[in-house]
Amino acid sequence: MINNEEFTKRLQKVINFYGESASSFAEKIGVQRSSISHILSGRNKPSLDFVLKVLSSFPEVELYWLMNGKGHFPSKQKEAHTPQVSETKQKSIANHTTPSPSPSHDKDIDRIVIFYKDGTFKNFEQS
Repeated sequence: MINNEEFTKRLQKVINFYGESASSFAEKIGVQRSSISHILSGRNKPSLDFVLKVLSSFPEVELYWLMNGKGHFPSKQKEAHTPQVSETKQKSIANHTTPSPSPSHDKDIDRIVIFYKDGTFKNFEQS
């Protein structure tokens, strides 16, 4: 039996790791926003379908870690294959603005998402 409170903490860690809001996380895994809200508040327990959607959408999440807290997050196996970007480069990327091809050149970049061929991605947000 899973500890619902601990599961909620691990789920929140996943959401924070990817820089998502509860709403955007729900959209990415294909569930209603209320499902995430109810799980995070402790009102509902996660269904098997919910857990499988998280694992399918975010391959760095290990089943045993998510369910029991045993293992690693992000997964050591996936982490080894994901190119790392130094913090200096992340800040440089986040603070760099380039002219947009659109007529309005006075826009600032809020977020950059890099998608890798292996299905992983990195999210860079301006702080």
